[in-house]
Amino acid sequence: MERVMTTEPPTAEPLAKTLRDAITRLGRRVRQARPVGDLTFSQLSALTSLQLAGALTPRELADVERVQPPTMTKIVGKLEERGLVGRTPHPTDGRQVILAATDEGRAVYAQYERARNEWLAKQLEQLTPEERATLAQAAEILQRVARG
Repeated sequence: MERVMTTEPPTAEPLAKTLRDAITRLGRRVRQARPVGDLTFSQLSALTSLQLAGALTPRELADVERVQPPTMTKIVGKLEERGLVGRTPHPTDGRQVILAATDEGRAVYAQYERARNEWLAKQLEQLTPEERATLAQAAEILQRVARG
C-alpha cells in the first residue's frame, strides 16, 4: 500500500476511523501473543481486571467485563478451579463475596503480560529510532485522549 503524504493534518473524522482501526488490530494482535496455556480470552480478561482493580464483587467484575452475571459466574468458576482467583467474605455485606487474584493468578497474569510485552518490543525493534520516537509521542497523546 502506497503512502501519500499530505501537508494538511487530517480532519477528526477520518483520523478517528484510521486510529480506531489501527488500535483494534494492534490490540487483537497483542492479545494473540500469549504463552501456551489453556486460559480463554474471557478468563484472561477477568483475571486482568482483578489484577488491575485488586478485588471486586462478582457483579462489579461482570460490569467491568461487560458480561451478564451468569456468564461471569462460569468464568470465575474456571479461574477458581485453577487456583487463580479466590473468594473472601465482603467486609460489610454478608450476602456478597470479594474476588481477588491469588498469588498463582498474579504469577499467571505476569507471564501473559511478559509475553505480550516481548512480542510488542520485538515489533518496535524493527522500526527506526524516529518511528519509535513518533510512537512514544503518540502513546502520550492517546493516553490523554483515553482520559477524556
